[in-house]
Amino acid sequence: MSERTDILLPDGARLHAELSGPADARVTVVLLHGWCLDRRTWRHQAQTLDGLGLRAPRVIAYDARGHGRSSATRRSSATLDQLGDDLAEVLRRLAPAGPVVLAGHSMGGMTIMEYAHRHSAEFADRVAGLLLVSTTAEGHTHTRYGLPDPVAGLMRMGETFGAGVLARSGVWRPHRAVLPALAPALRWLLFGDRCAEDDLSLTLRSVGRTSLRSIGGFRESIGTQQRLDTLAKLGNMPAAVLVGDRDRLTPPACAESITAALPSAELYVLAGAGHMLPLERPEEVSDALVSIIRRVYRGVGGNTRAAGLERGRLAA
Repeated sequence: MSERTDILLPDGARLHAELSGPADARVTVVLLHGWCLDRRTWRHQAQTLDGLGLRAPRVIAYDARGHGRSSATRRSSATLDQLGDDLAEVLRRLAPAGPVVLAGHSMGGMTIMEYAHRHSAEFADRVAGLLLVSTTAEGHTHTRYGLPDPVAGLMRMGETFGAGVLARSGVWRPHRAVLPALAPALRWLLFGDRCAEDDLSLTLRSVGRTSLRSIGGFRESIGTQQRLDTLAKLGNMPAAVLVGDRDRLTPPACAESITAALPSAELYVLAGAGHMLPLERPEEVSDALVSIIRRVYRGVGGNTRAAGLERGRLAA
């Protein structure tokens, strides 16, 4: 059974978190969602981990500031720097001890990289495994939206201008009546060959919970982040990088450069999949995450929970 809590950050922002799994688990998994989404993106993976029973880790899934059920963010705080600091605070409050596995989708993966950059000693001391899904360490370097370069350049200019306007639009959220009109564009931009109606509906509802300030404000930071050097310093740990070969936002080139910088990482390119892998390909993402957790348990020593996990289903 899950429990919910709110964390009040030093700057007054409030983060909403959902916790599940045994409170005494020796490993904690933190799930970080993408831009304009919320913690529900990871619902399939959270269910899989909870289903491990006595083998389950502690699971923390939270909404980033300005997203989901968390409070709005100031425009000056709509940055990856701030999200990295927020992650550090979440760990201090909700998982103050023991090894941690961090799993990040899209902006969530970039948040992990920022945490590693800004809190390197804490990262080295706490983080024992990484799952990076549909993300990038090079901003929008490789983003072409699946379009020819000249068209992609024009689209980026329009997106950047629109983001600037939205960033100044305050804490208002997209009107519910507008969301159905966005469905075809989001279906094309975010999903691959297959898109379940329920997954698209969840994505639309997540966008509808995101403030206009957050939709626009985080764009600059996301587009300019460069953290390959940070990844190269992380050392050897269980890690996996997943990407869809139809991803229009963070294409395979993004995952390839991450894997090259993080030698311990295994790369998985999923045919026909787009950007929303935790929803599109839940089994593959869950299997990769459980595989990392299994390897982390090996490192923390044997006990009944670890022994049980070793016997669990794994396909990575």
